[in-house]
Amino acid sequence: MPTVAFHTLGCKVNHYETEAIWQLFKDAGYGRSEFESKADVYVINTCTVTNTGDKKSRQVIRRAIRKNPDGVICVTGCYAQTSPAEIMAIPGVDIVVGTSDRVKMLDYIEQFKNERQPINGVSNIMKARVYEELDVPAFTDRTRASLKIQEGCNNFCTFCIIPWARGLMRSRDPKEVIKQAQQLVDAGYKEIVLTGIHTGGYGEDMKDYNFAMLLRDLDTQVHGLKRIRISSIEASQITDEVIEVLDQSDKIVRHLHIPIQSASNTVLKRMRRKYTMEFFAERLMRLKQALPGLAVTSDVIVGFPGETDEEFMETYNFIKEHKFSELHVFPYSKRTGTPAARMEDQVDEDVKNERVHQLIALSDQLAKEYASVYEDEVLEVIPEELYKEDPESGLYVGYTDNYLKVVFPATEEMVGKIVKVKITKAGYPYSEGQFVRVMEEEPAAESMRNIS
Repeated sequence: MPTVAFHTLGCKVNHYETEAIWQLFKDAGYGRSEFESKADVYVINTCTVTNTGDKKSRQVIRRAIRKNPDGVICVTGCYAQTSPAEIMAIPGVDIVVGTSDRVKMLDYIEQFKNERQPINGVSNIMKARVYEELDVPAFTDRTRASLKIQEGCNNFCTFCIIPWARGLMRSRDPKEVIKQAQQLVDAGYKEIVLTGIHTGGYGEDMKDYNFAMLLRDLDTQVHGLKRIRISSIEASQITDEVIEVLDQSDKIVRHLHIPIQSASNTVLKRMRRKYTMEFFAERLMRLKQALPGLAVTSDVIVGFPGETDEEFMETYNFIKEHKFSELHVFPYSKRTGTPAARMEDQVDEDVKNERVHQLIALSDQLAKEYASVYEDEVLEVIPEELYKEDPESGLYVGYTDNYLKVVFPATEEMVGKIVKVKITKAGYPYSEGQFVRVMEEEPAAESMRNIS
């Protein structure tokens, strides 16, 4: 049996797509082996969000070539899309496929075996207008299933290369989304994470359908689904209709990741972001009314070209005032090919690092404050895996619906099920909990009655 090994760099969408590509190989009779071992085919799914992403991608490609110089080396993903020539120039690379046409990969492998000529299968992504269906019936991860609902982005923020790597907004057919969600629930998943390049933009390219309607349909039409998590949503996509669905749903969790990037209107303008801080604040207020106890996590770019101390403090104070529950903080790094990389007033590295540390300290403090509200409360947790720092302890790690990471005593049978856990000691990055009970499953006959 021929073997294939994968290495994925970058975001959740890439991880999702690697699983989908694995399904194609599996259906063609391949076995999967570890990337560090010898395989017949290596697939490297690359990232290009920063210049470092490119560099890491090149390192991993070279590693695969060293592992088995006779293996077929396939490179796909965002870096493959934006710089196919750079990748083709690496001696030993056989096939390059971008962020579309992944279904052709197996044909390219056969072609390569026959002709022994490198193949560049990258097409112009800016012309793609249809969502590429890639099915993932189950994941290597047993507890949370990602469900990709859209591709591409129309925003063109000045720091971001992604529209050039992923193309313009394309939404997946809602019937396909519902169908795959049901497949995942039938395979045993209780929680589905809706993911995409610009997830909340779902439906912007459709006539009579939008993201709020998709959420409502998932909530009402997928039987047995317990939790819906949105991987990320822009403030501008949180419409009144979306808020209404969040308010009415008992499946959409109390956690939203809303990238803010900066909380200074002048910086946001230079970033070409589509909202003001006044608008962002108003949306947060409305969301917290609809979902009391909502955890809001966010991404922040620190040291964007021209960011003054005052502008940075605007961001710092806004985040503090609105009590975000956790931040991903990135120092701005130049991405070749984006307008921001050509801007004057690049901020000094030392200043950036100082600001990053300030925000990380604030994030830690806010995360602890948010968690402390839930001390002594009983919350629902899905155990995911053994507590890695002490595997002998019988402790497991899982997330509550509002994204607290909890360590508590559990058993292997509980993994992937919803259990009630009392938070005995709130903290960050982990809170400690005491197992209370496993939630009752609906008996099958009961759920069949609900369908008819």
